[in-house]
Amino acid sequence: MTLPYERTRAVIQTREFLEQLERDSNQNEATRSMVTQLLRHYPSRGEVLLQGRVQEWLGGRFGFEPFFSSKTTRD
Repeated sequence: MTLPYERTRAVIQTREFLEQLERDSNQNEATRSMVTQLLRHYPSRGEVLLQGRVQEWLGGRFGFEPFFSSKTTRD
């Protein structure tokens, strides 16, 4: 079972990985272009953490567990 903070961390780390691929001049142009298109619609770290805070607040009021959590830890 994946916990909210684990999902949050995975989404944030995936964005960081995509950003590294986009900057990597060893990648072919087609790959870098696809990564750029994906990043255009991928949430930023700040957006993910904000969504976690909103969900934690709503969850506390309405009794559901958030999909994301603003409480993340870095490895």
